Amino acid sequence: MPSPDEFERIRRWTSGRQPTERMAALGVKRGIGDDAAVVAAAEGCDWLLAMDTMVEEVHFLPETMEDADIGYKALASNVSDIAAMGGVPRHAMVSVSVPPAWSTERIRSLYDGLYACAEEYGIAVIGGDTTSSPKHLVVAVALTGTVESGRAVGRDGAGPDEIVFATGPLGLSAGGLFGLLPGSEARIPPPPERLVRAHRRPRPSVRAGRLLAERGWATSLNDISDGLASEAWEIAEASGLRLVLREASLPMSGELASYAAACRREPLDWILYGGEDYVLLGTARREDAPGIAEAFRAEGLPFFVIGTTEEGPAGVWLHTAEGRKRALDKRGYNHFAKG
Repeated sequence: MPSPDEFERIRRWTSGRQPTERMAALGVKRGIGDDAAVVAAAEGCDWLLAMDTMVEEVHFLPETMEDADIGYKALASNVSDIAAMGGVPRHAMVSVSVPPAWSTERIRSLYDGLYACAEEYGIAVIGGDTTSSPKHLVVAVALTGTVESGRAVGRDGAGPDEIVFATGPLGLSAGGLFGLLPGSEARIPPPPERLVRAHRRPRPSVRAGRLLAERGWATSLNDISDGLASEAWEIAEASGLRLVLREASLPMSGELASYAAACRREPLDWILYGGEDYVLLGTARREDAPGIAEAFRAEGLPFFVIGTTEEGPAGVWLHTAEGRKRALDKRGYNHFAKG
């Protein structure tokens, strides 16, 4: 039996995955199977456009991720970017470069995870590209979103004497990855399921972003993909001020604290520099803090005030549990760091 060609593989991976009713509701007039997708423009909204790429042995290791988890996370990282602008994710285009070691069945599993994420967030997968790769798998996803005209939240709107907040616990993904790395089972206990799931199947804060944008509460927003310290620096530099975080207020789950102790690691490092939490970091006016907290509580969403903003040169500081104040390095995941 001859091996399937490119178009037959694409049909196997994508055909019949999503109901026609959803595609129509998202304005899709022509999806996968033509030279380009056709989507009706959203009236009264601004388009948001995001793109992320995941490269094997750069962004993930097959030893720490199931094939379906890779597909899920490739889309989820884009969903988080849309959430960080206060938007609703809409349409995804997926490009996969497949090396010889990845069978058609494994790529099918990757698409299973990707479509699971699309189902969870109401996204239409409308096209993309498929190529071969000499050695490593590469998955690139482009995602559209919409937000009411003039409501998109950037990193540059923070002012002095505002609160700094986060929309979920931090460090879980980094703790999970630490316990999943090859060889870790010989020296540390296995990570709790919550940490593993946080690393493999993160949940972007779409509803939180929508609440903040719809009601005009967030003066700045960023998603925590490269670590809290790095994302805080991005807001500080874009807004031209200083963020002061309080160690005692940083949201840390009991599972993370217990696991870090069992591994003889400092959980604060995972919180500040681990990344891939995909919760939102933002700023808001002090007078809006009670209303935000109440609205989040009513919807069962976490909300943590973790610091304040101050006038001064761009930077990020931490009030430690010992009462000291120290500058935080602009450190997190950096694709181009030496060594």
